[in-house]
Amino acid sequence: MGATLTRRIKDEATRLGFDLVGVSRVAGPRHGDSFAEWLRRRLHGEMAYMERTAGQRAHPGEFLPWARSIVSVGMGYATPHGGEGGPGGPRGWISRYAWGDDYHEVMLARLESLLAAVQAAAPGAQGRAFVDAGPVLERDAAARAGLGWVGKNTLLLHPVRGSWFFLGELFLDLELDHDRPMRDRCGRCDLCLKACPTNAFVGPYVLDARRCISYLTIELKGPIPRELRPLMGAHVFGCDICQDVCPYNLKNTMMTTEMSFLPRPGLHAPELIPLLDLTEPDFRKRFAGSPLRRAKRRGLLRNVCVALGNLRDARAVPALARALAGDPEPLVRAHAAWALGRIGTVDAVRALEEALAREPDEAVRAEIGDALGALAPATAS
Repeated sequence: MGATLTRRIKDEATRLGFDLVGVSRVAGPRHGDSFAEWLRRRLHGEMAYMERTAGQRAHPGEFLPWARSIVSVGMGYATPHGGEGGPGGPRGWISRYAWGDDYHEVMLARLESLLAAVQAAAPGAQGRAFVDAGPVLERDAAARAGLGWVGKNTLLLHPVRGSWFFLGELFLDLELDHDRPMRDRCGRCDLCLKACPTNAFVGPYVLDARRCISYLTIELKGPIPRELRPLMGAHVFGCDICQDVCPYNLKNTMMTTEMSFLPRPGLHAPELIPLLDLTEPDFRKRFAGSPLRRAKRRGLLRNVCVALGNLRDARAVPALARALAGDPEPLVRAHAAWALGRIGTVDAVRALEEALAREPDEAVRAEIGDALGALAPATAS
């Protein structure tokens, strides 16, 4: 019965559009000690939920005492580039995973359908689905289910699909046949570690999230540390660099067939300057059903300011000046000041000086003062 039901579940998962599927038993993570050490060193930054749910992640048998097996699934999202969108102003970079619809909603609906199919085949079966939103160490579970191995960049790697796929889990109270894990195939390769512009890898398999561009542009809610801003380039939501250089991704030509993940217009390399004029309703409308909603308007515009400061395109000065003068969010005004200081034209300096005379927020005033102070020697020379 176990083997037959396991096969039926895998076949149904494939029919529902999942590209990878494997089964593991409910057990503590293979790398639980490493996870605990990662938390102890505060490498998770401000992601307090990681620490708050550490016990549940380390002991899934206690979190879901009825569960016996985990069905791990992967859904590929590799797509051709969405195109540059024609001529225009300076453009930023959005991580590939966010070019289409929100994968949480897409995959959770499919996993719920899978659960319904399981319950039809095994009446009374209990289950619960997760897609990157519960206290689950999903990469560990997927690795134990044979979907790949955890690479040196801490992402799950598959020998054919690379790392361009999302993960989800279905916990079941059924005894199923379990799959065998894959061996680590990274070998001596360390391209991902060397490619990171912010040096976010403490070493192989250890990421300091506080320096990761994905963390800085999505998870971090406050100001981006000034010393890291120049290293972020034009990234405004997420980062793919450590994936782009991975040999398993370079040879991966398996494009997704999931229509929901195909690029929305303007989300491959968006024109940055118009984004600074987005109101809150504009933001919600433009990014409805998109992963970018997670950054919120204030976070996205903060990131846009940093990208424009790094690109140093004088065409951005009027929009940055408007943001500095009138954006309702101090976080956006502060990073607009930094960007104007990086561009450093006469108009940029004038905008900074005018803003300093009327800015009520002390943190923003400090950013303006620092920007003007950094420009003073250059102006004098």
